[in-house]
Amino acid sequence: MKMKKNLITAVLMTIATTILLGIIYPLVVTGLAQVLFPKQAIGQLIQKGNKTVGSRIIGQGFSGAGYFHSRPSAAGNGYDAANSGGSNLGPTNQKLIDRVKGDVTAAQADNRGSSSSVSSSSSSSASVPIDLVTTSASGFDPHITPAAAEYQLTRVARERGATVDQLRALLAKHTEGRQLGILGEPRVNVLELNLELDEQFPTNKQARAQ
Repeated sequence: MKMKKNLITAVLMTIATTILLGIIYPLVVTGLAQVLFPKQAIGQLIQKGNKTVGSRIIGQGFSGAGYFHSRPSAAGNGYDAANSGGSNLGPTNQKLIDRVKGDVTAAQADNRGSSSSVSSSSSSSASVPIDLVTTSASGFDPHITPAAAEYQLTRVARERGATVDQLRALLAKHTEGRQLGILGEPRVNVLELNLELDEQFPTNKQARAQ
């Protein structure tokens, strides 16, 4: 009789906790998030017109010469939302060394006038900033360092028919400081920067389309 009572109690507790924690709690938290933090709750999606063009917190690749490029991604075939992760290759792995060397050469060719060496200093614009040739742990880092963006200014300005000083001012506008003044490092959201780049300095093709 006692065993039967314990079994009924266990079943009822399972049903109650399932309803409370599996249904009611998620609905309440989701509802509060939608009311208090609507943009964050849906992934900080960015709209352009009636089209979703990306998320402020999820990186994506840009390959055009007229755009600022993101850091490389090892998620799947690159920026694959179903395969978040880094390369897991150690610093002495030959595959990683060859890839980084290839990316340095490509960055140097794309941004003529820069050194082919890799710099770990965020203040160096003479050599390829390290984040332009290394992947993030998640594969979806939406930011690059101000040095990485500065390194690309000449190429983007040339393609957009703008001056370097004009784009440097745009870059300064999109450079975020440390959180609370002490956490993290200054950074630039690549998607947001490129979206305003299209608005202020459209390419000839974009201008004709407008």
